[in-house]
Amino acid sequence: MAAPFADELLTWYREARADLPWRRDANPYHVWLAEVMLQQTQVETVIPYFKRFLQACPTIEALGAAPLDDLLKLWEGLGYYSRARNLQRAARLIVSEHGGVMPADVDELLKLPGIGRYTAGAIASIAFGQPAPVLDGNVIRVFARVLDLDEDIGQSETRKMLWRLAERWLPAADCGDYNQALMELGQRVCRPRNPSCSVCPIRAHCRARSAGTQALRPRRSKRAPIPHYDVTAGLIRDERGRLLIAQRPLDGLLGGLWEFPGGKVEEGERLADCLTRELREELAIDVAVGARFTVVDHAFTHFKITLHAFDCAYLGPLPPYSQPQALGVRDWIWVGEAQLADYSFGKADRQVIAELARRREMLL
Repeated sequence: MAAPFADELLTWYREARADLPWRRDANPYHVWLAEVMLQQTQVETVIPYFKRFLQACPTIEALGAAPLDDLLKLWEGLGYYSRARNLQRAARLIVSEHGGVMPADVDELLKLPGIGRYTAGAIASIAFGQPAPVLDGNVIRVFARVLDLDEDIGQSETRKMLWRLAERWLPAADCGDYNQALMELGQRVCRPRNPSCSVCPIRAHCRARSAGTQALRPRRSKRAPIPHYDVTAGLIRDERGRLLIAQRPLDGLLGGLWEFPGGKVEEGERLADCLTRELREELAIDVAVGARFTVVDHAFTHFKITLHAFDCAYLGPLPPYSQPQALGVRDWIWVGEAQLADYSFGKADRQVIAELARRREMLL
């Protein structure tokens, strides 16, 4: 049984849908790339990244063959960098197991790294016209308001019910347009705050609007306080003035990105002692920690950090080594300040780089 509002929603979408680059053809690769980039990211932010990425990697084969450092540089600033790594892993599987052709079946799509139920449904319905449901934050919000749903959407049973509803409400045809219409309605009209109910194409079907409860839907349980951590980083220069940067391990937060080396402060530990310890543990080097260079506050999804960057005097490698060692990092390199732009960094480290550039400009 199609959603009671399906006709009105599809009519609105065909008249008012946004002109987005991944909608200009039904290329499954383009749909997949866009859906992955759009996870936790605004449409306006994604568009230039999408275009640049396709220029560098125009096909699935090119994506699979690209150097990881190049991919991470293309992704720099989008966040959630595991998405880029999983894209490449999936691309290589598509080439080796599917002849370079994106599978159309939801079950086959779900076998690929980084593709969950939502992304599989989006690709299958939008690129291949398959009757596959989607359920992201935008769709959940639309459904919760249409139903005036008072259940907590964070509960697994509520999510299961909404997935069943998404499947039951799929129209017999035009599933791809219907799914995109739901997502766009949530993004543009049925917004989290200040929804534009007066221009909503499905307002006649919305129970929350009738009850005046749209601001209360969807209902979520209170989140636990977000933890905060102090983190140190060292600006370490060699005799030529080059900076030491380290590449993070692939299997962790910001995996594969470069950083000014350092780490998290342990309970009761002084910042300088933390930095000295981390550099010994990760790179087997000794430094004299100098003045604090800058402080950067940054929020991740589930925690916040304050990054304390210090100027450091390089004292050399620890015995018996003759150079830094990749003990707790994937790699390391000495680079000039001008070369920093060639490497992919997380946002907090990019702010440190911006401060380096600002101070350099002041000296000119």
